[in-house]
Amino acid sequence: MSTQSTALPEGSVTASGEIVRYTYKERLCHWTNGVTYVFCLCTGLAFYSPYLYWLSFVGGGPSSSRLLHPWVGVFFYLAVVWMHTMWKHQMGAIPEDQQWKDKLRDYIDNNDSALPPQGRFNAGQKLFYWTMYYGALFLLVTGILMWFPEKWRGLHGLMAYIIPLHTIAALATIAAFIIHLYMGLMMVMVGLKGITQGTVSKAWAQHHHRLWYDKIKQKNN
Repeated sequence: MSTQSTALPEGSVTASGEIVRYTYKERLCHWTNGVTYVFCLCTGLAFYSPYLYWLSFVGGGPSSSRLLHPWVGVFFYLAVVWMHTMWKHQMGAIPEDQQWKDKLRDYIDNNDSALPPQGRFNAGQKLFYWTMYYGALFLLVTGILMWFPEKWRGLHGLMAYIIPLHTIAALATIAAFIIHLYMGLMMVMVGLKGITQGTVSKAWAQHHHRLWYDKIKQKNN
């Protein structure tokens, strides 16, 4: 990750004329979330199906994956909470979000000119964020109950429900994660530069996040 914008706050304009999309702390948090989630994703799928058991190599083998999966899951949740302390206010709903949702087909078709102006995060990014936030919480609670079943003897009869609920929460986050990857890697590729190097061009910010760009422009005038 580039440290060019380490000391600059989000929305600052760098010496090269680019805009700080994500600070170094935000990028570090994002990639901590990503790495811990992918670890839990792979090891969890290894336990989920014998056809995916080979994925346990991510954790060093079946035994170590079984040991590490819950611990890394806790770190994943803590990383989600860390992210929440930084982005919770910017992930709140605004009137333009519903306008964006009404134009979802245009977004899928990459017809950006038909989309309403958006803030720093568009409605799709907010939906992904809240899916992962509540999904992580649900995975944590059900995961802890599964991690120490002997501690919850009164809940043994509910394990038949808790395990499927853990699976459903995992599958919901996996679906959201796949869409997130697709949009970031295939549809809005310059966005990947923002989350790795921290900055984006003014033209990109104006095109994809007009409300955010206008706020930055007004602040710097």
